[in-house]
Amino acid sequence: MSRIAEAFADGPAFVPYLAAGDPDYESSLAYVEALERGGADVIELGLPFSEPIAEGPTIQSAIVRALEAGMTPTRYFEFVEDLAVDVPLVCMTYYNLIYQFGEGGGPDDFVRRAAEAGIDGFVVPDLPAEEAEPLREACDEHGCELVFIVAPTTRGERLERIMSQVSGYVYVQARLGTTGARTDLSDRAAESLERVAEWDVPKAVGFGISTGEHAQRVVEAGADGVIVGSALVDIVAQGVERGDPAVTVASRLEGKARELKAGALRGASGNERPHPERT
Repeated sequence: MSRIAEAFADGPAFVPYLAAGDPDYESSLAYVEALERGGADVIELGLPFSEPIAEGPTIQSAIVRALEAGMTPTRYFEFVEDLAVDVPLVCMTYYNLIYQFGEGGGPDDFVRRAAEAGIDGFVVPDLPAEEAEPLREACDEHGCELVFIVAPTTRGERLERIMSQVSGYVYVQARLGTTGARTDLSDRAAESLERVAEWDVPKAVGFGISTGEHAQRVVEAGADGVIVGSALVDIVAQGVERGDPAVTVASRLEGKARELKAGALRGASGNERPHPERT
């Protein structure tokens, strides 16, 4: 069983996201480590890219801060190696960075180096399943998972193709559009979960989750995990605006993580259902 599968095996997984290097290298290390203390089961760690098409303004701003602070693919791998965490790490980035890394062209050099650094899987929002075979092969070669995003509009043959390629977990998009924290929660999450229910892979819902109540509702709707990014990146951004010390921001992130994890656990206690066997 892979480390990611183990993270989903015992109940709802809390999967937070932060951009590596936001707002600077040392602070970002502290912030990611705070998420683990707060209950993270898997951490999605963004590798900043200059054209993040799937991201809303909050995460776009985080990416700009990280790039301006000097984050690069090589620095990203060093960052992963410097992290003092013991949960699976999933690299969320765009295919251009993966393909162009190294000298040979193609994804193998990037995936190999990422696996050496301690990355367990990948989410690549701009890579269609129809073009994912080279990355799928590289992930298989180097022991990494490949996570795909399923949108509320994904159906038919495209859904079948995605689900034939996915491993680790499937990222179920709760709403259309780009990432961003919301005060309300889309009612399309349950519908999207129903469409992927037949596949024996953990289902984690993201896009718009910002409170413990949201996390609870998503798990009650049938999710095996919750993915939260913008609500956490907002805390980092507020710290930058206020000039708060990193230790203060880390404490806030840990507290928010505890709230979200607790919400997911409440959802599970009200939705007793057997988890599919993970392999």
